[in-house]
Amino acid sequence: MEPTESAAPDSWLRRRRVAGVWWGSLWAPRSAPHPGGTAGAQPPPAAPDTRLPALPAGPAAASATGGPHPASVLPDAESDRHPSWPALPAAVVGTAAFALGAGFYRAFTGGHALFPCGTVGWSLAVLTGVIVGHLVLLGRARWWGGTGSGAALTLAVLLLYGWVPAGMVSLTVVVLVGIARRHRWRQGVLHGAVDIIGIGTGALLLALCGRVPSVERPWYPANWTLYTAPQVVLVAVAYLAVTRVLLWYLNAPRAGGLPTVARTALVRQGLVAVALLGIAPLICVVAVAKPILLPLFAIPLIALDSTLWIARARAEEQLRDPLTGLPNRQWLLERIWTALDDAERIGARSALMLIDLDRFRSVNDTLGHLAGDRLLLQIAERLRHAIPRGAEVARLGGDEFAVLLPVADSTTSATRVARGLVAHLSSPLDLDGLTLVLEASAGVAVFPDHADDAEGMLRRADVAMYQAKRDRTGVEVYESKRDSNTPDRLGLLGDLRRALDAHEVQLHYQPKVRFDGQVAGLEALVRWVHPERGKVPPDEFIAIAESSGLMPHLTEYVLETALGQVAAWRAQGLFVPVAVNVSPRDVHTPGFAGSVAARLARHGVPAGALQLEITEHVLLEDPQRAADTLNGLTGHGVKMSLDDFGTGYSSL
Repeated sequence: MEPTESAAPDSWLRRRRVAGVWWGSLWAPRSAPHPGGTAGAQPPPAAPDTRLPALPAGPAAASATGGPHPASVLPDAESDRHPSWPALPAAVVGTAAFALGAGFYRAFTGGHALFPCGTVGWSLAVLTGVIVGHLVLLGRARWWGGTGSGAALTLAVLLLYGWVPAGMVSLTVVVLVGIARRHRWRQGVLHGAVDIIGIGTGALLLALCGRVPSVERPWYPANWTLYTAPQVVLVAVAYLAVTRVLLWYLNAPRAGGLPTVARTALVRQGLVAVALLGIAPLICVVAVAKPILLPLFAIPLIALDSTLWIARARAEEQLRDPLTGLPNRQWLLERIWTALDDAERIGARSALMLIDLDRFRSVNDTLGHLAGDRLLLQIAERLRHAIPRGAEVARLGGDEFAVLLPVADSTTSATRVARGLVAHLSSPLDLDGLTLVLEASAGVAVFPDHADDAEGMLRRADVAMYQAKRDRTGVEVYESKRDSNTPDRLGLLGDLRRALDAHEVQLHYQPKVRFDGQVAGLEALVRWVHPERGKVPPDEFIAIAESSGLMPHLTEYVLETALGQVAAWRAQGLFVPVAVNVSPRDVHTPGFAGSVAARLARHGVPAGALQLEITEHVLLEDPQRAADTLNGLTGHGVKMSLDDFGTGYSSL
């Protein structure tokens, strides 16, 4: 894939983001290209699944994190991982195994005990068992490693007896949790290895401070002084930081979780973690003074641990749609920023598509909102299964969904994915015994072709989606010439409004000549010469007027000018009918037929001297209202014909 211009290392986009987005991209999932229409690179080998499952936040939250999809609209989809996967997890596990093995070897050869015996040992074992049981019952995946009740116990054992007994505590937890949750044994081994590395880091700092505690020579709290307090804090912070950084990074390769959770709840989690780690010195004091009381620490540890997980659950709820369990707009915006930053770094494209259900409101009105909610659940589940690996789906609200392709080959490949999703959503749905067939419309925006920021991608995909709904094409790619909200087109819209008020818009009259050479009539064509831009193409300014509220004003101007000219010609003895083009919006406006009749009467022009030309869209968009308006016009004697809107001299 050729690098895009915006992917240059010194691009303005990267300079603009460096102040804030670098922190998010450090922890957010890295997306690698994958085949199947959204990338061209070969995926790295598969690796153990170390993703952290999201906390339930809705009826379908179990699969909302973008896990394996049993069906996909793209046959060759593969999950994307960080390039270091699985080398980094293997290195972490290998390092931890080597360190633990070296510690055991030193203990065995030096005659050192691996764990304290007697009342202290049994009390620590009971406390460990209670904590493990609590974590297993809660079903937590992040059961260890830097935050949580187990971290406080591990740190206490490290400070009092050294890193080998602390490693024994962590190893015990790995074994017990692995037995209780066999389907997550890989995750347990990886998290246990991370904890061992954190313990080793803390032990190394203790050694640098001249402290090498062991079971035979504990570092008794009675020997702690005001000068040793910074050492305890340093060890605790190092243990916390190392384990958190490694766990966040190891879980970043997959893009299926909620990457913003760690940052959203970072302060709250940090405060609770500090409280948990602050209990560690108290555990040391009790272990020396009255070890039989150690199991009582399970009460505050479990309470604080539950508080930590509640904080994380609330953070996730803020990023999830409560009905479908899908990520929401807030999550999507931050994920888009991360995807754009990654795409710029590797010189790739990223695509966003917005999908809206057609006629969903009629389902709500007919069957009720509860039925509509059940329908949205089915749609969300279909999208989860249909998106290619590496893609991410979110619900923006109502019947509007978004799908992000962090890496896309081209606009064509992104459009192909969008068409596959629209086709998948259009298959029949069963709702309370009723078979419903809903159509969907999708708009596609591609970075860097259409926008260079998250808000711009959302807005331009939204413009393309509404264009697809209006034209009933299913899928549309963003085109700036069809967007009335670009700064250039907004400026042109204001200039057009002023030009109409100043009567600077002109009408050119094109003769309609019969085969015998006789002029059968004239067609009024709108022309505008901008004072700075020069001639503005009719298809450009008419499209701007149609997509804004200016179209009725333009139609009134054209009718008023044309009828005034017809009246002047008739006063000179020239009786030539004039054809004027009107847009679908005019025909669908209530009272349009009456306003045309009133203008004819005011200028004294007979209805037969005016012919209105409409497009076939008038009949397709709202047939009943169009029929009422057309019947009213023909009832007044106005002639009607089908034609393209007057965008050129050969509009017929």
